[in-house]
Amino acid sequence: MDVRIGVVQSPKEIEVELPEGTEADRITAQVEEVLGSETAVLWLTDRKGRRIGVPAARIAYIELNTASDERRVGFGTAVRG
Repeated sequence: MDVRIGVVQSPKEIEVELPEGTEADRITAQVEEVLGSETAVLWLTDRKGRRIGVPAARIAYIELNTASDERRVGFGTAVRG
């Protein structure tokens, strides 16, 4: 599962690839709990074991993509027939 976190006043996003088998409901509950407190930190561990912490007060948005979602690469083009 991929997690994309937008950070307040930053043009860059934080992207974290979580280990296979990570449950979206568990991550969603963790995010909701952290966002309830401005002093909390959202801690995620990526598939390589690295820990990433983002202060709740700096989170603008979070996007969860499961492994079954279609991956898009390159530019999209319309097919005309």
